[in-house]
Amino acid sequence: MTPVPLPDRHYLTPLFEPASVAIIGASERAGAIGTVLVENMRAARYRGELFAVNPKHRSVQGVPCFPDIGAVPRQVDLAVVATPPQTVPQLMAECGLAGVRAAVVITAGFSETGEAGARLERAALDNARRHGVRVIGPNCLGIMRPGLGLNATFARGNGLPGGLGLVSQSGAVCTAMLDWALPNRVGFSSVISMGGSRDIDFGEIIDYLVNDPQTEHILLYIEGVRDARRFFSSLRAAARIKPVILMKVGRHPVGSRAAVSHTGAIVGADDVFDAVVRRAGAVRVTTIGQLVAAAQALTARVRPRGERLAVITNGGGPGVMAADRAADLDIPLSELAPATIGALQGALPANWSHGNPVDLIGDADAARYRAAVTACLDDDGVDAALVILTPQAMTEPGKVAGAVIEAARGRSKPVLACWMGEAGVAAARKRLADAGIPAFRTPDPAVEMFGHLSSFYRNQRTLLQTPGPLTQQSPPDVAAARRIIDAALVARRAVLTEIESKSLLAAFGIPVAETVTARDAAAAVAAADRIGYPVVLKIDSPDITHKTDVGGVLLNLRDAAAVRAGFAQITGQAARMKPQARIDGVAVQPMIRRANGRELMVGVIRDPVFGPAIAFGTGGVAIEVHKDRAVALPPLNGYLAAELIRDTRVSKLLGAFRRMPPVDMAALESVLLRVSEMVCELPWIAELDINPLVADEQGAIAVDARVVVAEHVPVRGRYGHMAIHPYPSDLVTTWTPKGGTPVTLRPIRPEDAEIEQAFVRALSPVSKRSRFMDTLRELTPQMLARFTQIDYDREMALIAVVAQDGREREIGVCRYVTNPDGVSCEYAVAVADDWQCRGLGRRLMTALIGVARARGLQTMIGHVLAGNRAMLDLCGKLGFAIADTDDPQVRRVTLALN
Repeated sequence: MTPVPLPDRHYLTPLFEPASVAIIGASERAGAIGTVLVENMRAARYRGELFAVNPKHRSVQGVPCFPDIGAVPRQVDLAVVATPPQTVPQLMAECGLAGVRAAVVITAGFSETGEAGARLERAALDNARRHGVRVIGPNCLGIMRPGLGLNATFARGNGLPGGLGLVSQSGAVCTAMLDWALPNRVGFSSVISMGGSRDIDFGEIIDYLVNDPQTEHILLYIEGVRDARRFFSSLRAAARIKPVILMKVGRHPVGSRAAVSHTGAIVGADDVFDAVVRRAGAVRVTTIGQLVAAAQALTARVRPRGERLAVITNGGGPGVMAADRAADLDIPLSELAPATIGALQGALPANWSHGNPVDLIGDADAARYRAAVTACLDDDGVDAALVILTPQAMTEPGKVAGAVIEAARGRSKPVLACWMGEAGVAAARKRLADAGIPAFRTPDPAVEMFGHLSSFYRNQRTLLQTPGPLTQQSPPDVAAARRIIDAALVARRAVLTEIESKSLLAAFGIPVAETVTARDAAAAVAAADRIGYPVVLKIDSPDITHKTDVGGVLLNLRDAAAVRAGFAQITGQAARMKPQARIDGVAVQPMIRRANGRELMVGVIRDPVFGPAIAFGTGGVAIEVHKDRAVALPPLNGYLAAELIRDTRVSKLLGAFRRMPPVDMAALESVLLRVSEMVCELPWIAELDINPLVADEQGAIAVDARVVVAEHVPVRGRYGHMAIHPYPSDLVTTWTPKGGTPVTLRPIRPEDAEIEQAFVRALSPVSKRSRFMDTLRELTPQMLARFTQIDYDREMALIAVVAQDGREREIGVCRYVTNPDGVSCEYAVAVADDWQCRGLGRRLMTALIGVARARGLQTMIGHVLAGNRAMLDLCGKLGFAIADTDDPQVRRVTLALN
């Protein structure tokens, strides 16, 4: 078996690599979209067969024309539809009956126009699904594959072939990018305008581009995402091996949803989307200019491996501008090594800046620039250089450009250029760009572009994190938590009381301030006497969210008289300010006195697209004023929890500060990990607030809490409510074969790269040959990443490990990868030579088949060498059907899982 199974021909190949195309609605009428489509296909010199469909013509612009798609004498892979909207539903049925499997619907006039258009759209998609036709659109520009001569768009002109894959929900963005790319010699593997994306969405297209050898980098323009799990899964798979830069609009929606919690009020959908992008290992830009700059840099193969930037300039002002922008973006300026300072001392005048930015002084010539760039790139503490030139009387922009090009040649570290001005520097800027050095007019966009691309590699660290649903702390009492939620839902209550909310937290091991409810003043005094003074009184009402807004909190009550008076005060005040609210009494809790305490907030919201998200930030009554928060997707581990804390302003107050000792960070991270557990195990949580969470050197305690719950209909398994599938710790099993050595079978993790490499190295030539690995001596870093950094929602790899010399040794691996059709998978298995014929292969295969079946897959496929009798015999015993292939040395094995 192959070490990683590869799927058969991608199911979207007829769409993106069609051998034949029919343009339905082809025309010769000037200005008609059908006319432009035919013109573009002919001008692009499409390599396949091209047909026109229009009952009024026998030929359109020299292309053979037929009255309907069924009359075309050849099998058509792709139909491009540019006819009135009312004709499209019937055309989808006709395409399906004619064997067409993909369609691009250019036509507009569907759901974007109102209910009548929406009905037409539903009818068209119903017919397409009924007949197995996959659809791009409607209301789109079309698709372009320059390397194939495919230009099924109504854009003016063709794109150049290249390595950029552009996917956009806006046709206007596609045309703008194409118009910019042509004079800048930037080429595309694909330009895909999705339009309404009512059928094929981002996830499936990204899947295709990941496996497309012509696509080296992926650019996305996003207005909305429908299938969150598929989108995240494909984005993560792509970012693992190809840079992905995306722009999403709608960052500031006009309206905001009604929120019961503080978290819901300050955390929006855009915060969640940012968290998705970071966790997937991709990079987000915010303007079309940044998207264009990223495209330019990717085409120039700018590959920063770090984020430390050296700025070289002949003007102090532009250098400071670059440094300021870097500080805004948290991009550190390199600290130049003593050897670098020494080299610069020998090449620069005495009054140079003696630091970074490296100010060469206004009269800097080409030699001075060459020396500075060379010295900075030689410094191990420099990851990239930004070279700035301002046109001064003694400056020679062209010669300086040549010197920079020469100094950068052959270097692995990227060099960016900023030649400020226009008339005197335009030619030099073009020379830099032609040499593959991105050239800008001002420092800010150059720094921003470097920041975006360096963050791609920074985000790869986040991509490696695969936490499980439960941490290694003491197990939570999930059953008790479920009882609390069930009782509220049975009573048709969405908002839990404070006591219920804190009981929920306590079930997951989160320290909480003791709270007792009291329905009258006497009960409040009795509770205070038992808890101990001073105490806090809070209004207890399911209809009052923000207690302080109605005077519903009294602090530091020191005796029974104060409690009795306080009860009357806050219940009366709440009744006057909220006459419709139900008042159940008060909650009594101890006055938490922590001289060094910092008031923080931990919250949860449920995003309608990406599911639950965890927020952390500044707490207290002014939370909505500060709006200091960072957001992350669960599940969390220690690394991700620490990163979430670091991304807030309040993190700077958690260390030693004004005679206050540092906060117990382990305790704070523990709270975040426990909240992550709650989110994973309790899909009924719609919103959650811990505010304030008071943290100091002694730990962290939840002083107030509120939880909102909602009914949950399970989908796609236990963790179907989450965008990220947790590490499937429930699949860890042990097995003791004859001979007595215990074997652990578990899903693979990123940190298994070393034992995976050792396993492959140790396989004998015979074992490698039987598994199609005869030429493989060891795994490349890219292969190791691919094998160990898996997406548990799309694939599974179970490894068998034993303890050996105090470490784990991998003795077998079995994996499947879900094919892009979403219903079949291809598997692979390998067993160490000294563990063969001991039942391990069967044990691994049985476990893997069980996982695939539980995930709802229908078919498992594999390819086995005809001479590998042991594997073929095992496949037969497991129920696989065995068939010949075009290669007489290979057999195809297939198991029906359902």
